[in-house]
Amino acid sequence: FDQDMPGLVRESVRVLRHWMDHGVRIFRVDNPHTKPVVFWERVIADINATDPDVIFLAEAFTRPAMMRTLAEIGFQQSYTYFTWRNTKQELTDYLTELSGESAARMRPNFFVNTPDILHEFLQHGGRPAFELRAVLAATLSPTWGIYSGYELCENTPLRQGSEEYLHSEKYQLRPRDWETAERDGRSIAPLVRELNAIRRRSPALRQLRDLHFHHADQEAVIVYSKSVTDAHGSNTVVVVVNLDPHHTQEATVSLDMPQLGLEWHESVPVRDELTGETYHWGRTNYVRLDPGDRPAHILTVLRPSSPLIGGSPTT
Repeated sequence: FDQDMPGLVRESVRVLRHWMDHGVRIFRVDNPHTKPVVFWERVIADINATDPDVIFLAEAFTRPAMMRTLAEIGFQQSYTYFTWRNTKQELTDYLTELSGESAARMRPNFFVNTPDILHEFLQHGGRPAFELRAVLAATLSPTWGIYSGYELCENTPLRQGSEEYLHSEKYQLRPRDWETAERDGRSIAPLVRELNAIRRRSPALRQLRDLHFHHADQEAVIVYSKSVTDAHGSNTVVVVVNLDPHHTQEATVSLDMPQLGLEWHESVPVRDELTGETYHWGRTNYVRLDPGDRPAHILTVLRPSSPLIGGSPTT
């Protein structure tokens, strides 16, 4: 990098454009924080000057200041600390930061696991842990991702206390029988498909900033809402998740009604996008979430006048 920075930039741009000519529009950059920041600034600026739709994803698990800097000099998406945020307080604090001041510069991509990261929460939480973390990632961030094997709830570490996978794909091919696993009910791929379908029909879940946390009287239950209003109408989604993969949790959920565009005394029908069931919710609501059956509610607030809502609500 010290000998011929302009030459290195030119050659890197040439290689990138070669793959762009073959249809590649997203580049995941490994450890960009270990190279000069000015290098990436020049490369990304050159590419985006002619192709602003090309996305660079920074795979940078590093200090917050460096992660922010990479976003400021051009990276459109970033890995995050989501994998290590598991309690209600951790998630609330981190998402308040990401959806607030940081949202002006950094676009988070929530990966539930990576080739290097099998968090202990997944190692010890079984299938419910994989399901609830997928719900969180898919509803808290505009972009989310899973690494191979997550659908099958693969959770065996290399050794106790390690986040490395046993039989890691970094060192061997891992053929998997996806169809048989799904047919036998061992795969959570149907949940992943449903989460993506919910995101496609819920504009609120595809934006970052308008995120608000509500109160639940149990520490293992987290509640948050997202809202968006545009030329096509309004969409508000309330998400309730049981963060405890081992035990059923019962809680009273207290909603901040003005944050939902409602008066304190109002109540509205809400549709659970995971089950199709419709409830009538107001300021306070009872929930019971069984990690083995129903780890979460993803509730669309039904406003019949909104063009985004199809059909008539039922109670």
